[in-house]
Amino acid sequence: MPDSARPKTSILADIHASTRLIHPNKQVPEGFRGVQPAVYRASTVFFESTQAMRQRNWQDDYDYSYGLHGTPTTYALADRIAALEGGEYCILAPSGLSAISLVNFTFLQQGDEVWLPDNIYGPNKDLIKQLKAQFGIEYYLYDPLDVSSFKPTPKAKLIWLEAAGSVTLEFPDLCGLVKKAQAANILTVLDNTWGAGLAFCPFDFSVEHLSVDISVHALTKYPSGGADVLMGSMVTRQRKLHLALLRTHALQGIGIGGDDAERIIRSLPSIQLRYAQQDDNTRQLADWLSQQDCFAHVLHPALPDAAGHAFWQQVCGVSNGAAGLVSVLFKPEFSLEQVDAFCDALQLFKLGYSWGGPVSLVMPYQLNSMRQISPTYNGVLVRFCIGLEHIEDLIADINQALYKLLI
Repeated sequence: MPDSARPKTSILADIHASTRLIHPNKQVPEGFRGVQPAVYRASTVFFESTQAMRQRNWQDDYDYSYGLHGTPTTYALADRIAALEGGEYCILAPSGLSAISLVNFTFLQQGDEVWLPDNIYGPNKDLIKQLKAQFGIEYYLYDPLDVSSFKPTPKAKLIWLEAAGSVTLEFPDLCGLVKKAQAANILTVLDNTWGAGLAFCPFDFSVEHLSVDISVHALTKYPSGGADVLMGSMVTRQRKLHLALLRTHALQGIGIGGDDAERIIRSLPSIQLRYAQQDDNTRQLADWLSQQDCFAHVLHPALPDAAGHAFWQQVCGVSNGAAGLVSVLFKPEFSLEQVDAFCDALQLFKLGYSWGGPVSLVMPYQLNSMRQISPTYNGVLVRFCIGLEHIEDLIADINQALYKLLI
């Protein structure tokens, strides 16, 4: 080949302008550092060489092979959530329910038995029912306050725990349930959204240093803090469990975006301050609600007469944490229509699901269809999710709505 026909060793000096926009001849230097980590948005990830590409391993702690599996931004958030909850490994999912679903699909097979608290998060129970219909997975309910109601057979594979329980906020006998599950070699999975890694450590929550196997957390709530990001996490200290979850995570094509991860990273430094403030406001509100004649019960784990109060003290006594939720049970003489009118009359409290954001929320529930073995609740329940407004303003708002209900 004549020299004039030989291709140039490097073509980068003479490429066209349109190509230069994609392959610039100058690269900004690395090494810049600020308070917040950089946001990486990527589907394609470049490899330095074919050798580097072939040496990649999905089991690596930081597998930079495809944006779906992780970027520096998403791994940075995962590391922070693992630290928050006292775990070793963390995997992120697009929502709390997505994380719950991934756990169920990873560890439950046809013929397995799974145990659920009677006050379980409703969508998780609906998912398990679907798994039963499609794959023959059996489920049984237990009373979270009574360990004897948890009666696993040799087919039992997994027990879901909630502390505190959904809507009615009973704090379970977490120590007793975990001990019994461990004795039967049953996987323990805790929905830790209420505790958020702050009320107690899911991997060391007793004088005996008891630990659950996996902690699932809806980062949508307190870690986000802004009511504008959906995300979930799965944290464990056991590499074997982590790799099992990671494999399902990859096969199901589950991933999160860098921008959502960055929003939660930005909010995490203030999570303890926000949690403490919402906790304190909620306790003040619970005390005030307890003095109102129209309520048959005020449900909050820190109240001395609350279901599971002793178990809450046992697990959360060091931190004294109790989150920002309180529920009230209206006396039976108040109809659903009246309670709905009360909720509609509130001005600062907005009608909406979730919690952990700056705006206080309210939601009415009819418990008859939600509970099967727990004590019967007569009357309509209303759950308050306390935001960051001044507590006196929130009390005034409830007071004016009650006045309209009673006149």
